[in-house]
Amino acid sequence: MKILIVRFSSIGDIVLTTPVVRCIKQQLKNAEVHYLTKKKFANVIDPNPYIDKLYTINEDVSEIIPLLKKENYDYIIDLHHNLRTLKLKRALGKASFSFDKLNWEKFLIVNFKINKLPNKHIVDRYFETVESIGVKNDGKGLDYFIAEKDIVNIKQLLSPLFHAGYDVLVVGGSYYTKRIPLNKLVEICKFNTRPLVLLGGTEDKEIAQRVAMAFKEKVMDLCGDLNLNQSASIIYQSQKIITSDTGLMHIAAAYKKNIISVWGNTIPQFGMGPYMPGENSKVLEVNGLSCRPCSKLGYGKCPKGHFKCMNDMDVSKIN
Repeated sequence: MKILIVRFSSIGDIVLTTPVVRCIKQQLKNAEVHYLTKKKFANVIDPNPYIDKLYTINEDVSEIIPLLKKENYDYIIDLHHNLRTLKLKRALGKASFSFDKLNWEKFLIVNFKINKLPNKHIVDRYFETVESIGVKNDGKGLDYFIAEKDIVNIKQLLSPLFHAGYDVLVVGGSYYTKRIPLNKLVEICKFNTRPLVLLGGTEDKEIAQRVAMAFKEKVMDLCGDLNLNQSASIIYQSQKIITSDTGLMHIAAAYKKNIISVWGNTIPQFGMGPYMPGENSKVLEVNGLSCRPCSKLGYGKCPKGHFKCMNDMDVSKIN
């Protein structure tokens, strides 16, 4: 049996598909599992031993359709479900199963604060997509694999203060209204008892440097200095991670880390909270705001101008 799993983006969403990948490979006899994603996210899934072949696209599925037709798949598992995957499924003409993104339910809660969302994590909804072919959730959580070349030697990279144990603070985020603002990053560093490693992209470097300079030896800024899998290695070796709604949050969940997840304009009820994290994990959010959630994704600035969903956050409970 040959199966194609499709999820184009992004980091966290791809990590959340890994239980389905594993269970298909382990539960269907002699299954050959292929995965299709965007080229820029290939490193998220490429080291996964449950995937027999990885295909990538830049943007347009037409660039890969001729190759995929030659594979003659038995099933297509569409965990992205948009116009591009519709084009792909029509071109391949094979039996397919598509994930329900609950766009209507998300529209209702974002625009009218009417909650019709199921009390079910997206991982469990992914499994509803494959239950008709006999695949069930094995309850083992997420996977995240790192190539040996990306494993970080913390004794070489971090100062001796960090060798006895450290936490990770994620600085960035895909949207401004998901990111922990500078004032809250500073507060977190004050309250946290262990040394902190700051992780994020090059775009987060300026803010991270300002935070690190305020705390000198206790905080080390690695934003923009590591690739994704090196950052994952830092998380794997940490004690705890403090993060907003990011891909690194889901990577931490794959390692069963204790996660302090900080929620701004999005809400865990979308089904995208940490999946099976460490037992001492916590969710921090400002409840009772009439404007929250204001988007299923995020904005470049707070639509109301006050950013209360982050600025009113009590971060004293991070320990």
